[in-house]
Amino acid sequence: MSKLLGKWKFESSEGWDEYMKTLDVNFALRKIGGMVKPQEEIRNEADFWYLDIYSTFKNIHLKFKLGEEFDETTADGRGVKSTFTLEEGKLVHVQKGAPADSVITREVQGETLIVVGGFNCY
Repeated sequence: MSKLLGKWKFESSEGWDEYMKTLDVNFALRKIGGMVKPQEEIRNEADFWYLDIYSTFKNIHLKFKLGEEFDETTADGRGVKSTFTLEEGKLVHVQKGAPADSVITREVQGETLIVVGGFNCY
């Protein structure tokens, strides 16, 4: 079973404000986003995977099958088309939508879940 499964607590972030700026997240939401300390839970039950993100700002609950595109509303309210895949032990989350396509990668290093965001602008 994947090392990704389990509950993960926030430790720190780098470059989060710049990431949100590129996605045109407004100033107020960027400030809130920079202050929250989310916890994540990753589960797998049969063909379905679950990613639950809990914070004092907003909770997000995603249910998906690997490799299958689905509609997602991001924490800042953007509608995107999302797909998750497992690649070399990493959970790769691709979000397609304006103003940029985003790629969020989750991987375990030691006892820590590392979450890295990147994007491709239109």
